[in-house]
Amino acid sequence: MKEEQNYWTQRYHDQQTGWDIGYASTPIKEYVDQLKDKSIKILIPGAGNAYEAEYLWKKGFDNVHILDISVVPLKQFKIRNPDFPDTHIHQADFFEFHGQYDLIIEQTFFCSFVPTETNRNEYAKHMAELLKPKGKLAGVWFDIPLTNDMEKRPFGGTKVLYTNYLNKYFKTITFDLCYNSIPPRQGSELYGIFQKK
Repeated sequence: MKEEQNYWTQRYHDQQTGWDIGYASTPIKEYVDQLKDKSIKILIPGAGNAYEAEYLWKKGFDNVHILDISVVPLKQFKIRNPDFPDTHIHQADFFEFHGQYDLIIEQTFFCSFVPTETNRNEYAKHMAELLKPKGKLAGVWFDIPLTNDMEKRPFGGTKVLYTNYLNKYFKTITFDLCYNSIPPRQGSELYGIFQKK
């Protein structure tokens, strides 16, 4: 964990955060806007500056939790959202984190860690473990080529590749090219909703 923690903390210190668009992405905002039950327990892993959590919180979802391996973006989030409960801010390694949630929001988190078979299988398995029965995993995955460069983050993938891992633990509700990506990401994102089997 320490190596990954140092890596991401350094990226924030160096302001090497090209994935950070500075606000909640349109696909996630539109997904949130159609959610009716504001009492559901939501987790955003690899939350970074957690603009999606901020959007949820301001919309009245009061059981939102954010998780990141680096404390840097979590501190920034708290400065922006002083009323957000400290007990809902978690600095930890996703693979070692535990809890039970109704919904997990995926904002290209899958593409943030080294794309080994072990990591990607464990991602799918642990996402399922963190969800309550019939819980949902929803959000955005990068649809970009996966290179052999182990430092070129974010790492990519394809619809077929992702579903190879997710199908063991999830039923696909929808998973297609994202029609409402922000302009710089048009054609390079997939939007999916999956339900725990």
